[in-house]
Amino acid sequence: MEFFDFGTIFFLVAAVVIFFQLRNVLGRRTGNERPPFDPYTASRTRPAEPGKTAKNDTVVSLPRRKTPAESLEERYKVIDSVAQPGTELNRGLRAIKDADPSFDPKSFVDGAKLAYEMIVMAYADGDRRTLKNLLSREVYEGFVSAIDEREKRSEKIESSFVGIDKAAIVGAEMKGHEAHVTLRIVSELISATRDSAGSVIDGDPETVAEVKDVWTFARDTRSRDPNWKLVATEAEE
Repeated sequence: MEFFDFGTIFFLVAAVVIFFQLRNVLGRRTGNERPPFDPYTASRTRPAEPGKTAKNDTVVSLPRRKTPAESLEERYKVIDSVAQPGTELNRGLRAIKDADPSFDPKSFVDGAKLAYEMIVMAYADGDRRTLKNLLSREVYEGFVSAIDEREKRSEKIESSFVGIDKAAIVGAEMKGHEAHVTLRIVSELISATRDSAGSVIDGDPETVAEVKDVWTFARDTRSRDPNWKLVATEAEE
């Protein structure tokens, strides 16, 4: 009968110890984990599921909870930094902060800018799947109706997103348990619509145009779903 020598036993023991240490540190996956995604907080991205692209799996979300206890002054510090205390906007943002202590208006604006670009480009491309993830049912139906009409006429939009010059919160309120945040966004876009023959019938493929929009996003603060969706749009002259 052959026996393990001391070196063999040592490496076997070491391998078992390393395995259990790794399992304790990394945990065990069940296959049902859902990785967090928070585009409204500092440029996080959620990995795409097999067979899906990252842009089609995008959500608009906020961190769920803030565990450390905080004073009212600490709670509203981030609100007061973007809206003058005593104003209607400040009161609306404070109400949202009360309903969801993790709400941060500055991080929200960063995420809204990302969502704005995605929605504008998805509309130009006729990307219904991306739009459905980011729009309320009513807004989605309006966007899709316009896309359908455009496609029936065999028209196509050529669009290049240059960037966002300004994005600021101009309204905020709680409607029951639903938080609504309105932003004024000034962006630069190159856009042209061509007919079936390829002729430009609207816009200019060579000119950067300034676009002003007022968009409202909403989310049910009672829901475990962290998604924010676009619920209203208005073009500003």
